[in-house]
Amino acid sequence: MNVRQWPILLASVGFSILVGIVEIAGAEPYELSKNDVMDPKQIKSSEVSLFGVKLGDPESKAVDILVNEKIPGVKAEQEATFILLLDQRKPTGPMAGVRLMDGKVNLIFINNRFAYKVRGIFRNVLNSESPDDIRKLLGKEDYGDENVMGALLNYEKQGVLVNYLGKDVNIEFELPH
Repeated sequence: MNVRQWPILLASVGFSILVGIVEIAGAEPYELSKNDVMDPKQIKSSEVSLFGVKLGDPESKAVDILVNEKIPGVKAEQEATFILLLDQRKPTGPMAGVRLMDGKVNLIFINNRFAYKVRGIFRNVLNSESPDDIRKLLGKEDYGDENVMGALLNYEKQGVLVNYLGKDVNIEFELPH
């Protein structure tokens, strides 16, 4: 390589770095089906997405992504204010979905049927054997209720609610109040 080619090389490297920075800045901090976030302190409901749909997104975006685009292995159904995602292999009930209110997504939910698709800490939460297992993963809840039927663990500051009912575990993401 001669000295005349250096500006081209430097421009090329600079462009690559710029593209990398833009990709990092625009990346979803926690896409439930892709990212391996394991630190519960990094999780905030406002930064969680389900197949690219986040809390506060317009209804049209949620319908376009979850209903109109085909997600491999997933069957989508729209019922009243919910878009429900079912596992095509065993469509016995929704494994995930969103609730639409006032034209926007105001709730994202997943349950243990979604455990095979979710990445990171919530895979472990959905496969938990007890409320104490969940606390070991997410820390002590802000408040909750535990009885012989199960437990409700509310991580209000992060906008996460875990409902543990034996083998059934549900996680809801809402914007913190």
